[in-house]
Amino acid sequence: MKSSAMSPRSIGLVCAASAQGLIGAAAGVSAVLSDYPVTGGQMLRYAVAALVLFAVLRLRRIPLLRPTRRELIRLGLLSLCGQTLFNLFLFAALDRADPATVGSILGATPLLLVLAAPLSGGRRPSRSVLVASIVVVAGAAVVQGFGGGTAAGLVFACGVALCEMGFTLIAVPLLPRLGAWRIAAYATAMAIPQMLVVGMFTDGTELIRMPSGTEFAALLYLALPLTAGAFLLWYSALARIEPERAGLFMGLVPVTAALSGLALGTGAPTWAQFGGALLVGVGVVLGMRAERGGGTEPETGPVRELAAQIPLPATSKP
Repeated sequence: MKSSAMSPRSIGLVCAASAQGLIGAAAGVSAVLSDYPVTGGQMLRYAVAALVLFAVLRLRRIPLLRPTRRELIRLGLLSLCGQTLFNLFLFAALDRADPATVGSILGATPLLLVLAAPLSGGRRPSRSVLVASIVVVAGAAVVQGFGGGTAAGLVFACGVALCEMGFTLIAVPLLPRLGAWRIAAYATAMAIPQMLVVGMFTDGTELIRMPSGTEFAALLYLALPLTAGAFLLWYSALARIEPERAGLFMGLVPVTAALSGLALGTGAPTWAQFGGALLVGVGVVLGMRAERGGGTEPETGPVRELAAQIPLPATSKP
């Protein structure tokens, strides 16, 4: 009898889709924190997430490994790029450009990953995955729409896209030895002092205040499903599929953001947005069906061998 267990590749696809889809669904949560100090809110968010992640490590009896100097530097860069600068750039961009513009630029990240990920691994980009990424980016742009903003807003939005790409590429070499759970815990903990330093210069004594009930709920959501869970799902995906193929699922962010607006009653997707969502789906399917020959094979060896050993979250929520 054939085993009904999912293959590591299938698990990777589910993890990537879940992580990016739920990130998009949480788009409206940040709006609740518009009056809360940015750095203080992010610091609280990462503090709660880090406590939960280290508690899970202990409960699952996953031993803490001491990072090497090179791993420590890479973890610091991962935290700085994927958490600290990402959020600072995002809020700065939204202050200077409308969400449609920021979302459209961020939607180009799959195309950047398709080009950068193979080159960083000594491979040539796959034509078929490149075509698929263009379809995904086009669909994301249709869903999100194009808006306006200042030149500074566009610069910050481009910074957000680069940070999103770095969030993936910097983590890949860490996966074989540290695994998804340790990377998520270590990087999240390192974001706390980074936000504290920035907050001391930007917010001073107003760094933290007692949140309202709604703000507390928003911070809790950002800390647990969005930070702790999304980290685990995304890095578990990267251990099982190529970064450029995983990156195709970033096109789901504006799709689920639009659908969440419909579900929460804060927006009503148009037929054009549904068409864009369909285009994203077509691009993802094309990328998954693309031939894996011709230099598109991911890094072999430790990552592929250890993929099945990296523990996954107990639930499907990021």
